[in-house]
Formats: sequence, structure tokens, C-alpha cells
Amino acid sequence: MSEKIKVRTMAELAAEGKEPEILFWVGCAGSFDDRAKKITRAFTRLLNKAGVDFAVLGTEESCSGDPAKRAGNEFLFQMQAMTNIEVMNAYNVKKIVTTCPHCYNTFKNEYPDLGGKYEVYHHTELLQSLLDEGKLKVEGGSYEGMTITYHDPCYLGRGNGQYEAPRAVLQQLEIDIKEMQHHKENSVCCGAGGAQMFKEAEPQKEEIFVMRTREALETKPEVIATACAFCNTMITDGVKHYNKEQEVKVLDIAELLEQGLNSTGDK
Repeated sequence: MSEKIKVRTMAELAAEGKEPEILFWVGCAGSFDDRAKKITRAFTRLLNKAGVDFAVLGTEESCSGDPAKRAGNEFLFQMQAMTNIEVMNAYNVKKIVTTCPHCYNTFKNEYPDLGGKYEVYHHTELLQSLLDEGKLKVEGGSYEGMTITYHDPCYLGRGNGQYEAPRAVLQQLEIDIKEMQHHKENSVCCGAGGAQMFKEAEPQKEEIFVMRTREALETKPEVIATACAFCNTMITDGVKHYNKEQEVKVLDIAELLEQGLNSTGDK
């Protein structure tokens, strides 16, 4: 997509004496991973389309500390968290939205104990609100007849009980979700959680990402929808494992929504 993405930093707005309503925490994957950058761009374009008053930290953003904590390095986690809290509190941040369930969980449940108390939203929650308020409008029909299944991220679903927002966005796109055998409260990890993303898996009969992708493929989908960059990576690897990359797409809900809006002519 050729249109220029409009994003301002907290520092730029602070220099003008302004405070945006929402801080968009991009996250490590959304900032540096080439595939996850596409999710970041899609979500940013949706925020701009809806007229959301937001900004990013830019070079002042660091890791949330989730991987360090899950790997057992509490000292490093607290160092990272305290640095982030100091930066965000200096900008008087009140609301945070992120496309990463790991950052979402950490900000929501672990930062308050360290002095970082914010309203935290996963991007699917904010997108649902924008659709409900009419700030994003869908005419429907874009995905008619398409089989789509949705994978629940651990830290969004079982970790924080949020199963409905992602599905509500898909339903507004008039997508008929074909659920996997294990979904919602009974969902299965993609294999990346608990800092597993950054290490080799332990020897086992079948790796978690292979098993989870097999469940997804059993629904015979044209698209596997995700709401987490880590899940997107693992499920994409699973689709490649089964040599199905030419038949099955793995897309974030923000990407599906943006494509749905564009295909209906809502610019």
C-alpha cells in the first residue's frame, strides 16, 4: 500500500504541549520483525482512518520485559519495567493499546505493582470499540463464503479472559468462524509463549506449533486469523511445515479488518 502512514511520537507532541489520548505500544516484534511490521502498519492505518488521537514512543520504547520474566530473570524484568514506567509516567500516559498480548498482559497485570497503572487495551478490544462507535464502518460481504478459523492467543484468552473482542470484529466483517477442536478456554498454545519463542523446543514427538496448526488445518480454512505476532509466526511456520502456504493465509485481525474496509471502498 503506497499511502504514507501518519505517526507522531510522544516527544514531538510533548514539545507542542500536547498529550495524546492513547499510547500505541508497538512492541519488539511489531518494530523489528518484518512480518509483524505489516500488522503494525495495518493497525496504524486503522487508527488513522478512525481519527484516533494516538502517538508512539519511537526510540524511547524498550522491551516490556515479558520475555525476561517468563525466562525467570526477575531482576532484568524489573529493570526493564521500571525504565518503561519512568518514561511513560513522564509523558503522563493514561491509556495504552498494543497488538501484543504479551505486552498487554504485562502492562495490565504486572506493571501496577511497580507503579505503572494504566488502562490497557489489546488492539482487538479497541477495534471492536471503534466499530461499535461507528468510527470504522464495514459494509460486509468481503469474506462471504470464505472459511476462516481463529487461534486464541494464550495471554489474551486464557490469561485475561478476552475471547469475544477478536470474534466480534470478525463477525462485523460477516465472517463465519469455523472453530478448531480446542478454542476459547480450551485453546492450545502456539508454542511461543513463556519465552519459548527465543529458544529451541525440547525434544518431543510433535512440536506444539505443528499440532496446533494441524488442528487449524482440519477446519479446511482459507485463512487462519491470529491476534498476536508470536502466534502469527508459529502458525505460519506450521502452515509451511504442512506445505500449505499457497493455499492458506495467516493474517492478523487488524489485517483482515483493513482489507475488509478497503474492499468495500471505505477509504
